[in-house]
Amino acid sequence: MSDERRKYEQTDSIGSLGGSAANPLDFIREAVDEDLRTGRFDRVHTRFPPEPNGYLHIGHAKAIWIDYGIALDYRGKFNLRFDDTNPAKEGQEYVDAIVEDVRWLGADFGGRLFYASDYFEQMYLWAEDLVRKGKAYVCDLTSEQVSEYRGNVNKPGRESPGRLRSPEENLDLFRRMRAGEFPDGSRTLRAKIDMAHPNMNMRDPVMYRILHTPHHRQGDKWCVYPMYDWAHGLEDSIEGVTHSLCSLEYENHRPLYDWFLDQLGIYHPRQIEFARFNMTYTVMSKRMLLDLVEGRHVKSWDDPRMPTISGMRRRGYTPAAIKDFCRRVGVAKSYNMIDVGMLEHCVREDLNRTSPRYMGVLDPLKVVIENFPEGHEEFMDVVNNPEDPGAGRRRVPFSRELYVERDDFMEEPPKKFFRLAPGREVRLRNAYLVTCTGFEKKDGKIVELKCKVDPATRGGDAPDGRKVKSTLHWVSAKHAVHAEVRLYDRLFTVEDPTGHEGKDFKEFLNPDSLKVVRCMAEPAVAGLKPGDRFQFERLGYFCVDPDTMPGKIVLNRTVELRDTWARIQGKQ
Repeated sequence: MSDERRKYEQTDSIGSLGGSAANPLDFIREAVDEDLRTGRFDRVHTRFPPEPNGYLHIGHAKAIWIDYGIALDYRGKFNLRFDDTNPAKEGQEYVDAIVEDVRWLGADFGGRLFYASDYFEQMYLWAEDLVRKGKAYVCDLTSEQVSEYRGNVNKPGRESPGRLRSPEENLDLFRRMRAGEFPDGSRTLRAKIDMAHPNMNMRDPVMYRILHTPHHRQGDKWCVYPMYDWAHGLEDSIEGVTHSLCSLEYENHRPLYDWFLDQLGIYHPRQIEFARFNMTYTVMSKRMLLDLVEGRHVKSWDDPRMPTISGMRRRGYTPAAIKDFCRRVGVAKSYNMIDVGMLEHCVREDLNRTSPRYMGVLDPLKVVIENFPEGHEEFMDVVNNPEDPGAGRRRVPFSRELYVERDDFMEEPPKKFFRLAPGREVRLRNAYLVTCTGFEKKDGKIVELKCKVDPATRGGDAPDGRKVKSTLHWVSAKHAVHAEVRLYDRLFTVEDPTGHEGKDFKEFLNPDSLKVVRCMAEPAVAGLKPGDRFQFERLGYFCVDPDTMPGKIVLNRTVELRDTWARIQGKQ
């Protein structure tokens, strides 16, 4: 580790990702170390620059933790900046959602919230400067013609007729574009670079297009809007960013980023690219996610089946779990596909430490304790979270009539079924050992079990030391509260919905990705509020949904208890 890294390093703390323990040295941090050592920069300043045309997803969370984590490591600055240069697709709803998500994840941008649209005047003046220098010109070609004239990797492009105009003519036309004289798509401003350049991005790229569309912040002030490649580096320069960290698809755009800054002779940040990742059983293209929302394949951007940050928050994922996932994924230079089970494993690990335990029954089967009198009730003293000694205890009511899970009983059990069956004794968690003495059927379906408890086993253990092979959760029928439970599964039926040539990704939507059931739960669940997370013993981790209101409890299953990914990793 370099002296510079030691100098700028900050240890990790709860709610942040900074520090060597959380962020091992990677190629980006090596580059930052080198820049500090050589004096290219004497500080570190990063930014996260989302376009407000959709909600953030788990891939954006990784980018946030790279940008913010590096700023923390080197005790630098971190900006949240909206790249709001396309009013046709952007809106305040997305701005508000992104701000909320970034704050919820724990990336503290303080008062450093900026908008590209606030720099439009300065960008325009810089564009005029390039026009005067003969480095930019107004082009009359249509978008189809621009594409045709560009050529391909094996064929040089052709020059636009606009290249022959004088700087004075181009400046006049550009000002008239701004004044609104021309219709949408009729003219563009392009950089004059090299139509034979081997990098297609350098073949006279478009800098401005005409778009008579109101902007969500600027209103009708502008009808010419900057393209991302023109605006990106200028925004970084204005804000004093040192390291512009981008996903790998912008690697071929870096020469253009550098060209614009060099031609203007303004402060020059350094762009460094890292690989995006995809995750199994989902899609992470904002275009595809918007398609799912607008096509009503999901309820909204914050549908718990979506890979969006708001969807994960609503489902019950925690910032700490997402942070841990991003740390495990790491910073790579090449594309990779991440198993969604890895994310679920991180969620389980965090919730196991922090979630109180309750009991609930998703498919209730009534149990009558025959050797307890009518109206009998008592209270069991139960630990809230065995992983957290400080979580305290609670009192859980137990009565003559209970509910257990329907699949915890079989009339004729196979050899390896150890749960409740006629004549079999099992443990009711934190209560008694109980034996099934009979059952009732109606229309061929079992509707009620008859059982007897051993009063000497209160608390769940037998004084004579006899063992049982199964422990069941239960709920007192007299005290149970009703809840709607939404059980979520993978959104798609295949690992890579976009990897099938000739197929629309929506063809692989999972018709069983959401099931709604009625649940009976212990009374403590009624005291929870939206956003609270907990474990239903034996069933999984759950979260109280915002749809909850007085008289209506709605619960989302966050993740099941079973951890396939951890077991797979253990076998490798």
